[in-house]
Order: sequence, then C-alpha cells, then structure tokens
Amino acid sequence: MLSIGDLAARSGVAHSALRYYERLGLIHSRRTSGNQRRYDPSQLRRVAFVRIAAQVGLSLDDVRAALDSLPDSRTPTRADWERLSRAWRSRIDEQIGLLQRLRDNLTGCIGCGCLSLKTCALYNSDDHLAAEGPGPRRILNPTGDG
Repeated sequence: MLSIGDLAARSGVAHSALRYYERLGLIHSRRTSGNQRRYDPSQLRRVAFVRIAAQVGLSLDDVRAALDSLPDSRTPTRADWERLSRAWRSRIDEQIGLLQRLRDNLTGCIGCGCLSLKTCALYNSDDHLAAEGPGPRRILNPTGDG
C-alpha cells in the first residue's frame, strides 16, 4: 500500500490533486487505524489515466464514468483497459481532429494578424454561420452538417 506522499511522488501529482480526485471518486484509498490514507498500487494507473485524459481535454465527469466501468474488486486487466479504450476511440479521434483543425486554422490566423479578412479561414462575414449554431462553427463543425 502507498501513502499519499508515495502516490504523489510516483505519479507526479500533488497531494491536493490526489485528495480532489478521491473526493470525485476517480481514485480510492483505505484508511489506517491512525486515519491515514493508503492506496493500492493499482491506483497509479488510475491517476495516470486521469492525467492523460485531462491533458487531451476530456472532462473529469467522462473520466469518472470510464473508471466506474472498471472492476473495484480487482486490479483491471489488459482486457478491461482495452474495452475502455474501444469505447473511447471515436471520442479521442474526434478530439484529435478538432485539435488538428485548430492548429491548422490558427497558424494562418495568427500569421496574418487578421489584416486580410477576405482570406481569413475563421472570418464569418455578415454572421451567416449563426444559423448553424453558437460558437466557432468552422472549427467545431467543418463539414457544416448541423
């Protein structure tokens, strides 16, 4: 079993973040007779998963739902993680596409400094994209289907 300090050192996550993850139900600990937290080493994988998912922009609610699908009674197996990965594959692919569109469009926009609105990929002349919905439509929905 790992203390919170051990888990923090091994995971690279601050004590306060680990306590927050625990409050959200993302990780779990047991208490000693002295009321100190102790973590099973399997919690390292869960912390790593939380950190990576957050880095790619997935919400903690989504992370919790995914982690809730893993077994509590044992350390998750490779098959458990593969099942979770398959369930998230399309979501991750969408996120990758969004990041690529953002990168590709912002490079041009930042480079031009918005001095040429006629050629700007993000410019919405006369707000004609408002009918498609709120937000940056050309980035969020480049195909224009809703």
